[in-house]
Amino acid sequence: MRFTPLNIKQQEFSKALRGYNAEEVRVFLERLANEYEKLLEENEKLRKENEKLSEEINAYKKIEKNLQDTLLTTKESSTKTLESAKKQAALRLKEAELKAKQIIDKAEKNAEFIRESVSKLKEEKALLLAKLKAMIETQEKILGLVFSEKEINRKEEKPEKTKEEKDIDADDILEKLL
Repeated sequence: MRFTPLNIKQQEFSKALRGYNAEEVRVFLERLANEYEKLLEENEKLRKENEKLSEEINAYKKIEKNLQDTLLTTKESSTKTLESAKKQAALRLKEAELKAKQIIDKAEKNAEFIRESVSKLKEEKALLLAKLKAMIETQEKILGLVFSEKEINRKEEKPEKTKEEKDIDADDILEKLL
């Protein structure tokens, strides 16, 4: 049988001749029932509080687990992001180095082409100068022959010109042409 405060209060005892004082037993049982009732109420209150705290603990445990999962996921994500960023940086660096090498190679080819072109132009200049000089010398000789024939004719007609007037400077003509 389960004890309740009401059972304790309503408990009847048989009377005996030399038994306990009925009034003292009744007062004691009533006090006992009241105390027992308080203990049951306190026990119920503590049980409810315990359930509430257990629910809160479970809720906090769920939150803690979610936070741990989120933290782990975030850590993995940040690690992956960092690795990806490092790979991208390395890739961009390699691309930049490759482009720089290509630009340098192209510049070297252009420089070589320009050097070759300048060399060819110098050769062409030298050749043209030689041709011009030869042409001027040829023209000088032709003019010299023409002038000598005219001079012979002139000697008979006019006094002779100075040598400076007769000589044609091929180098001077060449300088003026350039």
